[in-house]
Amino acid sequence: METKDVIAALRTKKGLSQEQLAERLYVTRQAVSRWETGETVPNTETLKRLSAVLDVSINTLLGAPRKLVCQCCGMPLEDAAMSREPDGTFNEAYCKWCYADGKFVYGSREELTEFLAGHMSSEAWPPEQVRAYLEEMLPKLDHWKETP
Repeated sequence: METKDVIAALRTKKGLSQEQLAERLYVTRQAVSRWETGETVPNTETLKRLSAVLDVSINTLLGAPRKLVCQCCGMPLEDAAMSREPDGTFNEAYCKWCYADGKFVYGSREELTEFLAGHMSSEAWPPEQVRAYLEEMLPKLDHWKETP
């Protein structure tokens, strides 16, 4: 979906007119109209405000051009699973299970690996295989590149 369609659909879903959305964003109704016709795209600061008002990530506003994954555990990220900063803004790098209230939940890769091995293993995928997979995959994620 294109940005123009996403903005129009989310505005309608929230029950807002173009005028009401414009007031909340401190822009003109014509600006909202131009976004919804695809004539223009909101600038970065306006995208941040739109994200807050419509309660979706900037990635979603832009039509989800990037396939986001948690940079701590590797889980695919959609708005419902995305973490938030203490001020309520989306943090598009981490899931809400790895990063909560402005803090990381897991202190080490080993701690995360043990937790995930307990939840991901099955008859078809025994804990040893899960651990081997995680030991290969986790160091490639940004959080673990910075923190051992």
